[in-house]
Amino acid sequence: MIDNRKFYINGVWVNPAKSNDFDVINPSNEEVCATISLGDQADTDAAVAAARAAFDGWSRTPKDERIALIKRLLEVYNERQEEMAQAMSMEMGAPISMSRTSQVGAGSWHLEGFLKAFDKFEFERDFTATEKTLLEPIGVCALITPWNWPMNQIVLKAIPAMAVGCTVILKPSEIAPLSGLLFADFCAQAGFPKGVFNVVNGDGMGVGTQLSTHPDVDMVSFTGSSRAGIAISKAAADTLKRVSLELGGKGANILFADAGEKAMKYSADRCFRNSGQSCNAPTRLLVERSVYDRAVEVVSEVAKNTHVGPASDEGQHIGPVVSEAQYNKIQGLIEIGIGEARLTAGGLGRPDGLNRGFYIKPTVFADVNNQMTIAREEIFGPVLSVIPFDTEEEAIAIANDTPYGLTNYIQTPNDEKRRRVARRLRSGMVETNGQGFAQGSPFGGYKQSGNGREGGAFGLEDFLEVKAVSGWNPK
Repeated sequence: MIDNRKFYINGVWVNPAKSNDFDVINPSNEEVCATISLGDQADTDAAVAAARAAFDGWSRTPKDERIALIKRLLEVYNERQEEMAQAMSMEMGAPISMSRTSQVGAGSWHLEGFLKAFDKFEFERDFTATEKTLLEPIGVCALITPWNWPMNQIVLKAIPAMAVGCTVILKPSEIAPLSGLLFADFCAQAGFPKGVFNVVNGDGMGVGTQLSTHPDVDMVSFTGSSRAGIAISKAAADTLKRVSLELGGKGANILFADAGEKAMKYSADRCFRNSGQSCNAPTRLLVERSVYDRAVEVVSEVAKNTHVGPASDEGQHIGPVVSEAQYNKIQGLIEIGIGEARLTAGGLGRPDGLNRGFYIKPTVFADVNNQMTIAREEIFGPVLSVIPFDTEEEAIAIANDTPYGLTNYIQTPNDEKRRRVARRLRSGMVETNGQGFAQGSPFGGYKQSGNGREGGAFGLEDFLEVKAVSGWNPK
């Protein structure tokens, strides 16, 4: 079992101000896999003070020196990627093969993307012949990250913040903290100056609130539930700090009649990926009426054939959901769904042969309408709701009828239709025909899916203030 009760503050590993042990549970077997400590106000204050003290020097460090450190961090990350894969697989249940590729790969991919964007980024821009616009680091940033894609979210926040000259305090999810602690070790090995990167473990009500209300924190960047995002926004309001939010989603996947069975299979696989624990998962499958019955058959068959097993198993499958609380929440929503719609695959309880661990049966509901609970709430598990539509206008209306607006999906070979529908969908991202987004593409949402954008130049700009200076050049 791992024992890591220390925090990384001001370039050294330190003991918490007072003992507050917390057990990390391996979701594959429900056993304690690590013990950490949850921070107190004194720990938060120490981390913020370290970041504040480091800010002036770091913000004035030449750009090429910051680039060199981030390049070194990427080297360390790649050298130690197996450690990171094992940590994430253990703490949040990603199958080890997926952890080695998608979970670890998300971090290195974004690191590379930020290096490309940062190399070309201009912090001084001529506005007129005499006026200059300066882009300057906002200051001390609190980064509060989730458990479902640990390295994806830590890198999307920490790297652009540090690249532009901010100093940071990371609070990773307390139920999946091992990857964040390991990332701190990577930063130490890469040689970042003391106080630039700090980690304090804690829960949302504790360290999360302390960071959100702290007068010496200039910005909070948060990824998680919309409910928590609202709480953080309210907590931060008294100090009028900037709050960047990447929140929940209830993505609609519009499958037109001409899309074909390959698109149907992709729609189910994409929903079940990472055990359905992705804010951008296409959990509402909208199917044109003429192919609706066949689509229900295909996605139900995919669900029945999706292997579920321990994260340590090699090969392609999905693992458990992250915790008992998540398991119980999903089971409750599946039970509601059984009373609302037609269950065609999966259902309540663990898959056969798995009597320990937080495993969910890949589940499909047919004959769903958009007012049902399972079509409104973010389930965050491998649960797909299939909704029929008759016209393009109806599909757009159903897709937009949600408080969320993160990612929507379109499946059709008709280019004109894809572009026309994409323009009408109220979401920060629209994936079409399974084509993934480019490196540095802006990630973020409309409505209750948050504000701000992560990735590439957009992510760098999120951590910058804009200063206008007149008379920069003589007339």
